Amino acid sequence: MDSSTSRRGAGTQPDGLPRRRADAERNVVAILNAAMTCLSQQSQFSMSEVARAAGVGRVTLYAHFPSREALLEAVLDHAMTQSGAVVEESAPDEGPADEALRRLVRSSWQVLDRHRRLFEVAQRELGPTRLRAHHDPAMSRVEQLLARGQEANVFRTDLPRTWLVTVVYTLLHGAAEDVNTGRLPSDQAAHVLDATILTALAAPSESRPGQAGTGSADQR
Repeated sequence: MDSSTSRRGAGTQPDGLPRRRADAERNVVAILNAAMTCLSQQSQFSMSEVARAAGVGRVTLYAHFPSREALLEAVLDHAMTQSGAVVEESAPDEGPADEALRRLVRSSWQVLDRHRRLFEVAQRELGPTRLRAHHDPAMSRVEQLLARGQEANVFRTDLPRTWLVTVVYTLLHGAAEDVNTGRLPSDQAAHVLDATILTALAAPSESRPGQAGTGSADQR
């Protein structure tokens, strides 16, 4: 061990900051998973309930997440990281754009269905703007897919693409709200979303490949 390493000590990084202990990392993961579990079962939760479910004390919980809002933000990030992985698994860059969108919608619903209560709480406590911001990375993949479909005259080009992204986002979360309130059976949601979104975004038949006519210019 050289002298600089000796001065830093085994518990520090090269930049001099203390290494985060492995048990602290495990605590963070346990807290996030516990919060997600609590929110999958009910739309109300307390910090004490999360601490008990995670197997940590309140002091430990608040050391990592000093407020309910901070915890909720972190849980949203955790859920959206999972969502991003699922979106990529649906292979949005492969095959015809409408078929790719169908796969993406169904895979996105699987994630959204698991986290319906979480998004309900986030909508109420953080507000719609902050909730939408957490979805921006996933929605950017939707926008890329829509652009590909517009270039192939599969998706409509008479409306701004950003609005079409909002249509997808709003319908997905509208389905979650209707499932939460019992207006839409959970086992029908994927089919309903598929039919509604693909119909809403489809280019007019005369502008689709193999049909007469052309689509209008791309609008961003």
